[in-house]
Amino acid sequence: MDIIRIIFAIFLPPVGVFLQVGLGKHFWLNIILTLCGYLPGIIHAVYIIAKK
Repeated sequence: MDIIRIIFAIFLPPVGVFLQVGLGKHFWLNIILTLCGYLPGIIHAVYIIAKK
């Protein structure tokens, strides 16, 4: 299941975070990071998925 989340994190970072933690603070932070730059959103999403 983590592979699917990581694939989502690469193409749509907020979706990968949502699948991992739901609509919490990490989801909203990831949306902001993705809007500021696509790469920070990916890095944050992979970090959130990998740490659990």
